[in-house]
Amino acid sequence: MADITDIKSILYTEKSLSMQESGVIVVQTAVGVSKNQLKAIFKDYFGFVPLKINALRRQGKIKRFRGRLGQRVGTKKFYVKLPKDANITALSA
Repeated sequence: MADITDIKSILYTEKSLSMQESGVIVVQTAVGVSKNQLKAIFKDYFGFVPLKINALRRQGKIKRFRGRLGQRVGTKKFYVKLPKDANITALSA
């Protein structure tokens, strides 16, 4: 079962800030979180169900470290469409 600790951060980039004006936030999570689990997190902890969720998985980049190949950790981003009366002040610390 997914928990609020699976949400790593809300992304604040130029693109995501322009999307927030239309009610969409960008959430970065652990790789194993699904759309249904994220919907349950928003329902349990924030008291509303998102209208729509789109997912994007980013593979970790392959980099060299001290002459050896390694791979960075992959992440998952969710684009979450919020209802008009939604408030998520608990995550904006």
